[in-house]
Amino acid sequence: MSLTTEVADEVSSPARPAWGAVFAMAFGVFSLITAEFLPVSLLTPMAQSLGVSEGQAGQTVTITALVALFTSLITASITRRIDRRIVMLVFSLLLIASALMVALAGNLTTILLARVLLGMAIGGFWTLSTAITMRLVPADQVPRALSIVFSGISLATIIATPLGSYLGGLVGWRNIFMLTAGLGAVALLWQFFTLPAMPAENKARSGGVLDLLRIGVMRWGMLAVIMMFTGHFAFFTYLRPFLEGVAQLNLNQLSLALLAFGVANFFGTSLAGYLVTRSVSLTLSGMALLMSLTALLLVSFGDVSWLVGVGVAIWGMAFGSMPTGWSTWISRAVPDDAESGGGLLVATIQLAITVGAAAGGWMFDLRGAGGVFLASGVLMLLAALTIFSRVRHHG
Repeated sequence: MSLTTEVADEVSSPARPAWGAVFAMAFGVFSLITAEFLPVSLLTPMAQSLGVSEGQAGQTVTITALVALFTSLITASITRRIDRRIVMLVFSLLLIASALMVALAGNLTTILLARVLLGMAIGGFWTLSTAITMRLVPADQVPRALSIVFSGISLATIIATPLGSYLGGLVGWRNIFMLTAGLGAVALLWQFFTLPAMPAENKARSGGVLDLLRIGVMRWGMLAVIMMFTGHFAFFTYLRPFLEGVAQLNLNQLSLALLAFGVANFFGTSLAGYLVTRSVSLTLSGMALLMSLTALLLVSFGDVSWLVGVGVAIWGMAFGSMPTGWSTWISRAVPDDAESGGGLLVATIQLAITVGAAAGGWMFDLRGAGGVFLASGVLMLLAALTIFSRVRHHG
């Protein structure tokens, strides 16, 4: 029996795709990611307005990620008896409430509480997104649907930070969060009118999300996820210091390089929807190998500006395939419990983000940006070998 047939047998797939609902999910992703990273572009005015340091204001991003991690571990089990349509609408309501609380907050404590709500929405939404997408389209169209849903990440990456910074200077950071609440309201209405009723299937494992780690291929898969996302976020965190210090790019060149990363990332997400229909594991291992070679290219020719620009774009394109690729892999590795699988994937990625930032900082102090890039390249190579040798038979 093929993997596609297994997915069709295990999951309630509709006869006709609900593309309106798929695009509503994509807009929800865009709204959540925009809300998550807005403080990055508004850190200074927020800190000045609240009378706190930028370091303290930066905790608004940290607490969101931590809450998202823990929420992803429990969402599938605590909502197992609730219609998935209602659950997703609640997550959109949490986004709206969080944005409004931040916009009206008089102190940092209130903002941190608001960001807890956002973390709950992000962790829960990510946990269920793969399983819900599997119920919106026929099994053979799941990869395409996932690539559409996760294109919201790429669009938010391209638009949210620069636009937030620009508009924040015009209308103030509080009004930016008001606009974010408006995005959440659009997402809520779109989902309300397009998402079908999706009764809970009660397939969450009694042992919880971590019970999936008893499955050998899941352990190897999550190890590869940790290596890939740790490598990426170490790379991405110290990309600007590399571009400024090693490549010696001026401000305009730096902006173009980051724009190239974002555009290529969006293209990679779209490309993944096609590639994973051929082979999920070869897509993931191939992209990891490409990122490893790109890291070596950047370290070796960091003083050649046009090669650096090409390398940054290649990395962005390759990483753009990761959310779609790994979500598709989850849908095939555990089709009978994609919700718990999604929760484990989200938790693993959040852990990798934390490790990547911390380990990248240590390596940066020790060997500079070049050392960070080399370490990222090694992790990508190890991930590619792990996927090819241990994970390939499940995708």
